[in-house]
Amino acid sequence: METMDDYKAELDASFKRVREGDVMTGTVIGVSETEVTLDLKSYTEGIIRPEDFTEDPAFRIQENVHIGDEITAVVLQPDDGEGHILLSKKEASAQSAWETLQNYKNDGTALDLTVNGVVNGGVIVYVEGIRGFIPASKLSFTYVEDLNEWLHKPVRAQVITADESANRLVLSCKELLRAAQAEEKRARVSNLEVGLVTEGTVESLKEYGAFVALDNGLSGLLHVSQISDKRIKSPASVLHVGDRIKVKIIKLDGDRISLSMKALQDVAAKEIEEEIVKLPKAESASTSLGDLLKNLKF
Repeated sequence: METMDDYKAELDASFKRVREGDVMTGTVIGVSETEVTLDLKSYTEGIIRPEDFTEDPAFRIQENVHIGDEITAVVLQPDDGEGHILLSKKEASAQSAWETLQNYKNDGTALDLTVNGVVNGGVIVYVEGIRGFIPASKLSFTYVEDLNEWLHKPVRAQVITADESANRLVLSCKELLRAAQAEEKRARVSNLEVGLVTEGTVESLKEYGAFVALDNGLSGLLHVSQISDKRIKSPASVLHVGDRIKVKIIKLDGDRISLSMKALQDVAAKEIEEEIVKLPKAESASTSLGDLLKNLKF
């Protein structure tokens, strides 16, 4: 048979004096456009107004709060004038949010966010209910001309500054973009193998060689010594930016790709020599390697 002792803890809690600044946890028993009502297991119910829920402008109280949710909030007023306890989830969240944000920074956590606003020099996002700033220079690898194009768009970012005392939260997308780009490049390189013959476009010329944009989206170095079997003064004496060339992959070192045109010439010469050997004596005697090679273009 139940006795009053079975309800002692709840009775004690219900008569406990509530003070401003106390932290209380309750269960949502009502949601409207103007307030969330909590059962606090106390002498009265708790009320949270929309403006005391979060600073996130994208937050919609009737969409994001549900009956049965458990919420921890800070007491703003023990009596709101109508006998209820006025609470702020925003303040309770802020107390723990900065610790969480610091952990995000230390761990390099990737956060999927939405751009909620555009300001001078960057965009605004909200993390754990805290207003954060992403500088325009940290949004993309390329120059961002119109920040308004990012409004309401999803972004993936990392915390780079979390200063509670200055209420300063700064994030960056660049590091994650760079990591994703490097991973994609590694995956593409892993599909290559030494000896593969492919095509590409000369994208730049240096004294030591040419960089070639391959058709798979990667770039490789064609060293000056691998352009021709003849001695050349510089890559520019043979190649031009925009030239389409056929190359052979001769070395893979991490994500660095070494290419050769010379290797293709050597292969072609070997194949022709083998063909000469196969010719009848009379025909092979009148056909030299030079004759066969002179009209070939590499």
